[in-house]
Amino acid sequence: MKLVIINYGAGNIKSIQFAFKRLGVDAVLSNNPEEIIAADKIIFPGVGEASSAMAMLKSSGLDTLIPNLKQPVLGICLGMQLLCESTEEGNTIGLGIFKTHVKRFDNTVKVPQMGWNVISNLKSNLFNGIKENEYMYLVHSYYAEHCSQTIASTNYGINYTSALQHNNFYGVQFHPEKSSTAGAKILENFLNL
Repeated sequence: MKLVIINYGAGNIKSIQFAFKRLGVDAVLSNNPEEIIAADKIIFPGVGEASSAMAMLKSSGLDTLIPNLKQPVLGICLGMQLLCESTEEGNTIGLGIFKTHVKRFDNTVKVPQMGWNVISNLKSNLFNGIKENEYMYLVHSYYAEHCSQTIASTNYGINYTSALQHNNFYGVQFHPEKSSTAGAKILENFLNL
């Protein structure tokens, strides 16, 4: 299996690469369109600020490539948020795969949310073998609103979307690569899609 992690300069991609290595898969880091298109599965990571990450995608043409991918794609953290229609972070227009908007947590909660929280209302084969209210590791100041594509929810001051799916595109707000055995199981499920 050829697994490509999109390397566009926004992300802690080494920890993702190590997580897949523990599952027996050597993930390739690449921003080469031909290599990305030829992959069996694709990880779209992201850590950092949305508008600068989107600028990096546009400068390499990946903003037009990613929405046209046909194989399973997993967006992680900022990667998931960039797959949405828009984000309040830097007033950024996203790639429009997920029909929802990303908003900033209000001042009633500590921002960023950092640490372990539970995911619930699980609605996808991405969560095979994962129990309701399983703990996942999160670090984020922005959240996706609920929509018809929501496949998991988390509560942090408000109930928000912690995972999305539309056709071959999946997105998780949490970091499966940092979420112990349950996170590894989600990555394994993605490999088995």
